[in-house]
Amino acid sequence: MITLVKVLKKEEQILHNLMQFYIYEFSQFIPAITLEENGAYKPFDLTPYWSSPSHHPFFIKKDEEFIGFALVESATESEPNTILEFFIIRKYSGNGFGKLAANDIFTLFPGKWRVTQIEKNEPAKAFWRSTISKFTGGKFNETTDERRCTIQEFVTV
Repeated sequence: MITLVKVLKKEEQILHNLMQFYIYEFSQFIPAITLEENGAYKPFDLTPYWSSPSHHPFFIKKDEEFIGFALVESATESEPNTILEFFIIRKYSGNGFGKLAANDIFTLFPGKWRVTQIEKNEPAKAFWRSTISKFTGGKFNETTDERRCTIQEFVTV
């Protein structure tokens, strides 16, 4: 069973630990990402997730095991819901667990959505196209922005 679990401030280090795997895998698409002098990747600034009501960090768990995370920014008056970062560890990728977690997120935050992938991340593009298409019955728009990022926009009920 796949569950989303809200990350508590006291669990921030666990999230940072999971994010090291994410950054490692992401570094294949952005060569400028390098290890720091301490042998770890520079940690994300997670401050907004503890201070802003529109930022939502989630662990993705299979039974009791951490298998990934999602960082979500919920809609404001001027901006749609957004998946800022999303990750399933390689051991579990390709098993449908990411799709289940994404569907749960889309259901938790109804309304307008925007999901963005960088140009070189073909696996992410394929994942989001398939996941969003299935969730919306094919009712989404896909565009490319000036940075050549791929963007899917859709509405959930």
